[in-house]
Amino acid sequence: MGRIGWVLSAVSIAVVVAGGLVFLSYSNGIDRARSAVASGARIANTAAGPIEYAERGDGIPLLSIHGAGGGWDQGLTNVADLVGNGFRVIAPSRFGYLETPIPADTSPAAQADAHVALLSELQIEAAVVVGVSAGARSAIELALRHPDKVTALILIVPGTYAPESPVMVEGSRGSAFVFWLVNTGADFAWWATEKIAPSILIRFLGVPPEVVEAAPEKDRNHVMAIIRSVEPLSRRFPGINIDSAPDLHRLPLEKIAAPTLVVSAEDDLFNTLPAAKFAAESIPGAKLVVYDTGGHLLVGHGEDVKKAVGDFLAQTGTKQPSGSRGGPLFGQIRRHRRRRGHEGNS
Repeated sequence: MGRIGWVLSAVSIAVVVAGGLVFLSYSNGIDRARSAVASGARIANTAAGPIEYAERGDGIPLLSIHGAGGGWDQGLTNVADLVGNGFRVIAPSRFGYLETPIPADTSPAAQADAHVALLSELQIEAAVVVGVSAGARSAIELALRHPDKVTALILIVPGTYAPESPVMVEGSRGSAFVFWLVNTGADFAWWATEKIAPSILIRFLGVPPEVVEAAPEKDRNHVMAIIRSVEPLSRRFPGINIDSAPDLHRLPLEKIAAPTLVVSAEDDLFNTLPAAKFAAESIPGAKLVVYDTGGHLLVGHGEDVKKAVGDFLAQTGTKQPSGSRGGPLFGQIRRHRRRRGHEGNS
């Protein structure tokens, strides 16, 4: 074998070894992701059909409704960043996500009814409802269709109706490529893009990459954790497809009676700000919080959002202030729990 042959052989061996290492790394990563979503949740056989959900904590019931690309795991994570102790967090997987099947009717209204069916199965009379991104659609429907079930409503970067400037998928070529990945359920392609060109995924999640680049390391790590939390993509893309083709239309938001907080950012690449403003203007007494930067993930404003949510819950009585007996809504929840024999957990 000549020198050229030896070189080609060495290159071939190097390629095979590198490919093997890449495949091993991917296999280990995707196995961890699959194992993570295979444990920690349970299935409730509700009047609306089987619903996967997880719970965490004790105290005031809080329903955490995840956005596109999520599941029960992201539902728990979303609220962990927003509220402290004193809440019993219930985080369902919405239609098409992880182990929750797709029914004939996948509308936000049907999803809201499914949320109520889950609460009923868990013997929860009423809850604080947090809807993030696409999860805000069924959160709003829940407040309209079942007002007695919602003690307070929190809409974070809501992917809901706006009359003049609708929410949309970010329009770059990179996002179009990622949307193709989503539709093919390409686990390896998502994983590889995360390793090679994470800025493409950051933009696809509605955040200007330069915002993440300028953020502290803690916030950059948080964004990458959210990107990894989409894995395994193949277990989530049926739900993503449902969320990607919404039938958004005007709803009678003026009929929502629950105290409401709405949060968004000026530079959200999903354009949720018009929807947030419309919701806040339409819902009686709603409070609107808008940040100049942060994108769809509100990067750099984690503590600000946590404080805004905490203040809102305390002011509305759904979170008992230190040294206080709480407000009227806290009393309402206490009465709910007293009737269920859980007064000692309040």
